[in-house]
Amino acid sequence: MSEDEPQFLELGPPRSAPDASARRIAYRMDGAAGATAESEAPGLLWLSGFLSDMAGTKVAALADWTASRGLPFARFDFSAHGLSSGDVAQGSIGDWLEEAIAILERMDCRRVIVIGSSMGGWIALLLARHLVGEGKGDLLAGLVLIAPAHDMTETLMWEKLSPPSRQKLLDEGVYYAPSDYDAPYPISRFLIEEGRNHLLGGGKLDPGCPVRILQGMEDPDVPWRHAFALMGLLANDDVEIDLIKDGDHRLSRPKDLRRLERTLQGLVES
Repeated sequence: MSEDEPQFLELGPPRSAPDASARRIAYRMDGAAGATAESEAPGLLWLSGFLSDMAGTKVAALADWTASRGLPFARFDFSAHGLSSGDVAQGSIGDWLEEAIAILERMDCRRVIVIGSSMGGWIALLLARHLVGEGKGDLLAGLVLIAPAHDMTETLMWEKLSPPSRQKLLDEGVYYAPSDYDAPYPISRFLIEEGRNHLLGGGKLDPGCPVRILQGMEDPDVPWRHAFALMGLLANDDVEIDLIKDGDHRLSRPKDLRRLERTLQGLVES
């Protein structure tokens, strides 16, 4: 990964706290993105998962992989994650989608492959829906979704809470859920309610580009059946799912990283 200090982008305050300070979003953009504005080679945009950031193993591997091929590579920390400002309890899908759109607009590339991990997979799909709706679908060269947690605020958070936990969230505005990776993390009432504005489960989505899904079958956070449900929501035909029998949620082992690189190489060359 580049040793340069990240750049920062300022956006408005979080939707949940309009009187709060502006969001300060940390991002990195390697490979002279503007250099390929007239090139056929796509740039790559990375979208991290919930409570993850751009300093992870997969991101570092992709930074090296793109640098070795001269491909632009952009990544950033969602607000309240990593080096960006904010409080996770104030975050929302709408804010994080807005941030992804803002970073994409700074990539001066003719076409972009968007790679989304976990929640980032959902944001990638919402980003594709936004671009298609704006008549900019041709910008997308492909989506690569790693354990995509589409509609996670509803199906992977709200629906999995016990009735007492749901009531606590509604009464107090936040519930601290236990984590297998770190300390308990906040799920806010605003995150759940605002997330319902972005659910994909009610209709079909045609991103207008190839979609590649990498999914571990030993994933405790995003079950592999969730990825299969996503395939039923995608209206385009060029959709492939790669099930990794012994794969976990993170898919950060060396062999998982090589699989990701092969998947990306196929899209770059197509």
